[in-house]
Amino acid sequence: MKEPEVFISADEIADRIAELGRQIADDYAGRELILVCVLKGSMPFFVDLSRAISLPLVWDYMAVSSYGAGTESSGRVKFVADLGENIEGRDVLVVEDIVDTGRTAKYLMGVLGARNPASLRFITLLDKPSRRVVEISADYVGFEIPDRFVIGYGMDFDQQYRNLPWIGALDGIEE
Repeated sequence: MKEPEVFISADEIADRIAELGRQIADDYAGRELILVCVLKGSMPFFVDLSRAISLPLVWDYMAVSSYGAGTESSGRVKFVADLGENIEGRDVLVVEDIVDTGRTAKYLMGVLGARNPASLRFITLLDKPSRRVVEISADYVGFEIPDRFVIGYGMDFDQQYRNLPWIGALDGIEE
């Protein structure tokens, strides 16, 4: 397997997260926000983003999967773990690492929206609109990217590369 190419540097990620944190703090001023981390890939983004938001926050987690061991979405969203918090009547921001086909984001927003939060929005570090197969758009986007398979900063290829401090592109992967 070839080495990943640095696609978005650690400094670029940090700068963009600081901007997003300020914007979210302004948008939710005076309110308590529940940040929902979509495990596993969103974890680094979730932690850094939460530190950049100068508001009272509640953390919660959920896990879903639409990828197996490959580089293509299976097209099926599998629910793995649910929230611990009751979100009814509360402000919720779902934190995703990447929106690709949009299936996972649409599924999550539907499931969580049925729980009657006061507000429900989502943020993604990476948005890949050229791959969209369902209609969905993020309320906050870190970076819009072309159709490349990316790893690092929480995102993986077969559970590897999550620990990279930057986002890399893997093209021509031998599966």
